[in-house]
Amino acid sequence: MRQSRRDFLKKSSASAAGLGLIIPDFSFFRKISPNEKVNIGLIGARNKGYNILSHMMETGQVNCLGICDVDRNILEKRIEDVKKSFGQIPKGYGDFRRLLEDDAIDAVIIGTPDHWHCLIMVLACQAGKDIYVEKPLANSIEECNLMLAAARKYNRVVQVGQQQRSGEVWNSAMAHIHSGGIGVIKRVNVWANFPYGMGASKVPNETIPKGLDYDFWLGPASKRTYNPNRVHGNWRHFWDYGGGLMTDWGVHLLDMALWAKNIQQEPMSVIASGANYNLASYCRETYEIMDVSYPMEDYFIHWTHTAGLAIGPYEKPYGVEFIGDKGAIIADRGDWKILNGNKDESEEASKLAKANFNFTGKSAMEIHVLNFLRGVKERIATNCPVEIGRNVALYAHMGNIAVRTGENVLEWNTKLGNFKGNSKGNSLIQSEYHGGWELPSV
Repeated sequence: MRQSRRDFLKKSSASAAGLGLIIPDFSFFRKISPNEKVNIGLIGARNKGYNILSHMMETGQVNCLGICDVDRNILEKRIEDVKKSFGQIPKGYGDFRRLLEDDAIDAVIIGTPDHWHCLIMVLACQAGKDIYVEKPLANSIEECNLMLAAARKYNRVVQVGQQQRSGEVWNSAMAHIHSGGIGVIKRVNVWANFPYGMGASKVPNETIPKGLDYDFWLGPASKRTYNPNRVHGNWRHFWDYGGGLMTDWGVHLLDMALWAKNIQQEPMSVIASGANYNLASYCRETYEIMDVSYPMEDYFIHWTHTAGLAIGPYEKPYGVEFIGDKGAIIADRGDWKILNGNKDESEEASKLAKANFNFTGKSAMEIHVLNFLRGVKERIATNCPVEIGRNVALYAHMGNIAVRTGENVLEWNTKLGNFKGNSKGNSLIQSEYHGGWELPSV
């Protein structure tokens, strides 16, 4: 798996043209023995990043050579966690660029807030690393485009952290849907209602905690006075760093709606409305309530969320309802079932539909990381490559943009990559970079 940067840049080339779902050509990289371990570096270690690393290390196929975090307290804790749980002592970094300079590292996990994903992934691609990047792919449409371009130009194996693409519940449901089990699907309803979407209760600004490099945490985002509600755990409620429930749960669940019809194209149009109440009490910019529709030529996707609640249709806080001309399916991460108006018939039909699927009992995360490691070793595409991550991220971002513009209805020009006749919407396609950081070029 080792090669010099010069050899890497000499050999790498774009694997395909356009933005369609095309499997890259990894053939110039040598395949390695299944018994050889992959050397991993983790960037962003507080929560999900370390969760991903733990799943990888539990496979026995990984060495952790480095961990990077801008909070020294988290960094030291995670190094100790790896030592205690897995008997390895990774090197610690406060700057991800120093970690990427280690030629011994084969692949990196990007577990940072969304506004850092693009810069880190593009530089990782240029450094010859494969990438497991958390969802959503990026914090803006243009960043998603750059990440796709970088992965293709440098022929990197990428897994986006949409682990439902690997989960057995969803794969078995898709097998039934794609076999025509509920006929032609005309509509999919998606919802996600969670209390945390309200954000945290307001607190005054504070002194920057010891050990946190706050300027580095902000990175390309606007400079702000430190407030604990804008960083660890709550950052996704602010446009500078994330997109609220729409991009957090939206990319997971809207992805299922796209998968049901194998939709690879960008949205044609988006119709959206949203509202924010209780802003006097909560620290939040993203929307408490949203209603978003994606009309297509022969298909309709509808998304809704209400923060502050943990209940929704079918008494589920989140879920996906697939409606076909021969029946319907209701699904969440725990299970799925067929609905046809008769409870007994529905239960029997659901049981029969699942009978031929080979359930192993492995979690979606376990399968997802195993799939990534296989991709790295064998130089093959993953279950959720960058193309899939980009496409669903565009759906989610466009929902937010439609509400933020105040115009509610946007039409997308696929050829030009912008909104038709809408300057407000187009101004939100690309994130503004600050603090001396620049949007990467590919």
